[in-house]
Amino acid sequence: MHSSHKIAMKVAREDNLVVALRDLNSGEIVEVEGESYKLTKQVSAKHKFADKDFEKGDLATMYGVVVGETTQAVPRGGPLTTENLAHRSAGYGEQTEEMSWNAPDVSRWKDATFNGFHRSDGSVGTSNNWLVIPMVFCENGNVELLREAMLRALGYEQRSHYQKFAQELAESCRTGGDLGSVSLPEEGDHKSSPIFPNVDGVKFLVHGLGCGETRGISNELCGLLAGYANHPNVAGITILSLGCQHAQVSILEEEINKRNPSFDKPLLVYEQQKHASEREMLEQAIRETFEGLRKANECERKPAPLSKLTLGMECGASDGFSGISANPALGRVADLTVALGGRVILSEFPELCGVEQELVNRCAEPAIGRRFIKIMRNYEDRAKEAGSGFHMNPSPGNVKDGLITDAIKSAGAARKGGTSPVVDVVDYPGWVSKPGLSLLCTAGNDVESTTAMAGAGANLMLFSTGLGTPTGNPVVPVIKVSTNSKLAESFSEYIDFDTGPIIRGERTVEDLGDELFESVIAYASGEKMTKAVRQGRDDFLPWKRGMSL
Repeated sequence: MHSSHKIAMKVAREDNLVVALRDLNSGEIVEVEGESYKLTKQVSAKHKFADKDFEKGDLATMYGVVVGETTQAVPRGGPLTTENLAHRSAGYGEQTEEMSWNAPDVSRWKDATFNGFHRSDGSVGTSNNWLVIPMVFCENGNVELLREAMLRALGYEQRSHYQKFAQELAESCRTGGDLGSVSLPEEGDHKSSPIFPNVDGVKFLVHGLGCGETRGISNELCGLLAGYANHPNVAGITILSLGCQHAQVSILEEEINKRNPSFDKPLLVYEQQKHASEREMLEQAIRETFEGLRKANECERKPAPLSKLTLGMECGASDGFSGISANPALGRVADLTVALGGRVILSEFPELCGVEQELVNRCAEPAIGRRFIKIMRNYEDRAKEAGSGFHMNPSPGNVKDGLITDAIKSAGAARKGGTSPVVDVVDYPGWVSKPGLSLLCTAGNDVESTTAMAGAGANLMLFSTGLGTPTGNPVVPVIKVSTNSKLAESFSEYIDFDTGPIIRGERTVEDLGDELFESVIAYASGEKMTKAVRQGRDDFLPWKRGMSL
């Protein structure tokens, strides 16, 4: 990153786009790296203006890569918008450069540990949860019955300040009181008193799959659920099955065995069509789940090396600062984790469009690069067949806040994966097993991606956002990182860490990234609780491949 002025910057020296770090006025003269620019029009913060005079058809570059093609002439100092810039990315193919990596100095954390839950297979969880999941949507109602029956009894039920507010309003209605005199409480009842204090939660998940869609989607659901069952943050799982659906329990068991042949966690399966009645099935499920929870409670946090961490890197509701502040800070954390022997997952393949060649060149072996190319091209082809394409990935919010082409969005998004070699490429819904950086094929949808990364083994996730999102995960703590301080203030209910000081020039990426890494260790140890966990944001959305970008 190169910048000589706080109000605008180039991300890479060779770029011909300049990023506004604050709102810039028409006619304003801006100095960047010894160059002077007179703005022809207003340029809003996070948006870009031209480093040179562009002719129609010229290539625009940012982050050192092609990010667009001009559709009309743009003068030096003129803003780049959807009206004059279209998506364009460079082609990609076999490896063109030999990978070399200067790993960061990690001597500071050489002997550091986190307190986690140790499993018999050697993995270590950052939390300890029990899962209740249906094999098919027909069992969602029974899952909800179990939720209603068990949460309060187990001591996990909490009331938000909105629930308290509504209850006070209802009481006021009963007594004929003045509703305007009832105020929203500052806090809810967040203190839980679980009877199993070493179990962080019992998570009741529902979904709309398992039958009626293609067999491929049902089989992938089984693979995803197998990943959740095998997850180090999960102590045991209760499965409700109807019996006749595509997503058979036998397929689930096969998928679990693929991921872990020595799997020994409690897997409690209840197939309704084999039981005398729903009542009998649910009675047995509740009783045996309680027995499993009693056993899970025997597991306590103990020190583990940082090499046992598997971090998932996500960005969502991104803005024009994402690739400058939050994502590079996440990239720093990624590099530190890899250097210490841990695992890092970079997903969202539609948001790698335009940086494919860079990632291929980072692959530790040519065969890994070829696998990435094959999966990437297949995904893009299927998107086009569905009448879409990667170029359609940026959302209206992305565009409004400066990410006007998919290539601009992707080049910034890829920075959260750091700079280390790519050691593996895993297709959805696979399991990430190799130490180092792995690419996981997922949709660009935030929740589909985080759901997939949890299913691939991420035991902690870092999620950068420029516009704000409440997204969480049922079993994996999600650390929400803001790109700018304004968001950190307005979305304080969701944001755990602010990288806004990077934009203001007060902190470096490395400095703030190191601080974020210290927070990661604290969250992994249970010393800190993410806002998403505190609010019970248990977002779970299996990917229907071919139907979602």
